[in-house]
Order: sequence, then structure tokens, then C-alpha cells
Amino acid sequence: MQVRVGLGVDLHPWSDDPARPLRLGGVTFPDGPGLAGHSDADAVAHACTDALLKAAGLGDIGQHFPDTDPTWEGADSVALLAEATRRVRAEGWEPGNVDCSVVLDAPRLAPVRDRMAEVLSDAVGAPVTVSGRRTEGIGALGRGEGVVALAVAVVTRP
Repeated sequence: MQVRVGLGVDLHPWSDDPARPLRLGGVTFPDGPGLAGHSDADAVAHACTDALLKAAGLGDIGQHFPDTDPTWEGADSVALLAEATRRVRAEGWEPGNVDCSVVLDAPRLAPVRDRMAEVLSDAVGAPVTVSGRRTEGIGALGRGEGVVALAVAVVTRP
């Protein structure tokens, strides 16, 4: 059996648009600003997508869903994750699991972490876990300039 690992990273600044919703891990948060981006800017789903594609040797999220392509404007990032997973499987790889850490001070992820994991796991067809990390006031993230998500994915092939 072949086993491969991929690392995905995604970051987005906060949006200036007060009407833009915050979506992380496929969950929409009712309060606060959203993230700026071409799609729905779901950094968690993007990092998971990036990790799976890289693990399978298929490049990165920008190669498959470029932010210069109007097709992906406003796209549902969980749907992009499901499509990336389909492409990974089409190349003979099977997702084993994905783990994602999100770095931000607010909102708190604990109340919706299980729901995020459920939504993402359904899209991947394998376990996805999500955890939050506080910035402790360090750097651009500590100044509240945005959100970063880092994900690791394992894929296998018989």
C-alpha cells in the first residue's frame, strides 16, 4: 500500500463588506465580518482541499480552482472540497483522513467544531477533524488582520 501526506495552507483577510458572511468549515457564523476572497473564502475548506490535492500529487487548490476564473466567484468551498476529493479518487487515491488547525481569536470554534467536522467529513468521505488555535496577540493574525488554516491529509493507494 502506498501512503502519501499533503500539507495545505490557506489564509484570508477580513472583509470590509459588512454583508459578507463568515463561513468556516462549511458553517456560517451569524455574527462578525466575513473573510475576503474570490469564492466564499472558507479558509478551512480551502486548506483541506489543498492538502488532499497535494497528497495525491495533483498540484494545489489554485491550479484546480484559480481565483482568476469567474467560474469560481462566490463558489461554495465545501463543494470545491468534494470536487477535489472526486479528482483525488479518480487518480486512484483514497482519502484516509484530514486534520485542520485554524488560527484566529474570534469567533470561538468550540461550539461548532463537531458540525464543521461533520460537514467536511461528508464532503471528503473520510474523517476530518478541526481545531482552533489562538494567536496570543502575535503578528498580523494577532492584530486581527485575518485567519489562517493549516491542514494535513493522508491518502492511500493499494
